[in-house]
Amino acid sequence: MSSLPGYVLVTGATGFIGAHVVDCLLGRGLKVRGATRSAAKGEAMIRARHQYQGKLDFVQIDDFEKPGVFAEATRDIDAVIHVASPFTYDTKDNEKELILPAISGVRSILEASAATPSIRRVVITSSFASVLDANRKAPPYFTYTGADWNSLSYEECIHPDTTAVIAYRGSKKFAELAAWDFVGGKKPSFDLVTLCPPMTFGPVVHPVKDPASLNESNAMLWKIALGEKPLPVARVPFWIDVRDLAVAHVEALLRPEAGGKRYIPASPERFSYGLAAQNIVDEFDWAKGQVVPEKQPIDDSHGVDGETAARELGVTYHPFRETVVDLVAQAKGMKGGA
Repeated sequence: MSSLPGYVLVTGATGFIGAHVVDCLLGRGLKVRGATRSAAKGEAMIRARHQYQGKLDFVQIDDFEKPGVFAEATRDIDAVIHVASPFTYDTKDNEKELILPAISGVRSILEASAATPSIRRVVITSSFASVLDANRKAPPYFTYTGADWNSLSYEECIHPDTTAVIAYRGSKKFAELAAWDFVGGKKPSFDLVTLCPPMTFGPVVHPVKDPASLNESNAMLWKIALGEKPLPVARVPFWIDVRDLAVAHVEALLRPEAGGKRYIPASPERFSYGLAAQNIVDEFDWAKGQVVPEKQPIDDSHGVDGETAARELGVTYHPFRETVVDLVAQAKGMKGGA
């Protein structure tokens, strides 16, 4: 973008990542419109941010995948951060419940953005799932970069025998590809940046009534704090703090040189749930005897390039221990967090 946007649309704005993005934008002095399925959550976020009165508003959109639903939401908007995406592993039809909704949601927001000439940049939250190639094995050591894509075919992802975990990876790949194809084919007035973060943890700023309502990644940490045994095993050792991911989104929006790029914002520090358990025991007296740390091997056979995002987007990554402690302390203090 050649000039700073004045009014930014954030989809999924009342969710775990989206709400942090909203706060980061507001903190930079920008006006924000949030798109959400829940008007009540939007109102709760406005009430909790009284210092930004007049700088934050919400539009309710029941179905993000429908063509035309963002026509009003993009009115007067200068830039878009599209965070919203379907996420579920409880599916009967992967194509109908995961893949097509993800693609349709991206196309819907891009079509509305293309019809709004004031919009100069769109940032899309993709996922490391669109990068990860489960068939790629070490040795030799290799590093995932923004040039890598998972090798899943569309036919494989929609097959009835394919698990929802695999189909989710496909949904992120094909939705992101649809975005790049749209920009390449339509040549709209905006350019595109995509972010492909791995597992995302950290404190919440969106409306959460109790620890049972935490998003899935944070819920894993809280279950460990409650003494879950055996500990879960991480599929990959890569992660990012949600606060760092929010900064990456905002910088991807504001920095002119980021246009047309694909980043993997990810901490250089690897994680395991065994490490999380040890952090919890070390920090909280109430967890001693309740949480039993396990020595879990951490896969160091390959890496991920989070350095490019750190360098080009000015992101400084939180230590894993701090991320875990901040989230667990917050959950413990919630009603029902005893």
